Amino acid sequence: MTTAAASILDLLNKRRAVRGYTEQPIEEQDIRTLLQAAVTAPNDRLREPWHFYVIQGEAKARYEAAAEAFLTERFPTKPHLVEETMKAVKGVPLVIVVTADVIPGDEPSSHDNEYAAACAIYGMWLTAEEMGLGLVWRTRGVGLVHDGRMHEFIGSPENRKVVGTLFIGHPAEPAKPTARTPYEEKTTWL
Repeated sequence: MTTAAASILDLLNKRRAVRGYTEQPIEEQDIRTLLQAAVTAPNDRLREPWHFYVIQGEAKARYEAAAEAFLTERFPTKPHLVEETMKAVKGVPLVIVVTADVIPGDEPSSHDNEYAAACAIYGMWLTAEEMGLGLVWRTRGVGLVHDGRMHEFIGSPENRKVVGTLFIGHPAEPAKPTARTPYEEKTTWL
């Protein structure tokens, strides 16, 4: 294995979902670096089918309100769960929503666009790890990925599908390693 391949494999192995952050804000240049990493992702026919919504400051306060409304409706008998989840939402300094273009009448291409947006997210995640930032990709719950409020909140046109909501910040503590199934158990050689 080459030194470069070992370095990339090390980065892949270190990447973890980080859910706890310090209050330190993310510098604008760091956000731009993450976005630059995202747009290098592979994508079918070079459609570049992604769009990124950077949420900070006053917009983040509005996002928090939308997330709290969603949680309160979803868990009306579990106010403690809503409260604990909202601590996580309020504790993250940066939120980026990622959408993929939907091509009317072309479902296969629309699916390809979602895969491309997922690759863009992974590129951001690896870059965040290399920069010492933590990231978690939210696809349910407070990520509002499957809730119409997110489209309304970000002002996204109907021809875009929300693929993920990214919480990004400086980790409050180092991420713990997680066990992974060896590739041999997940691979069939034909």
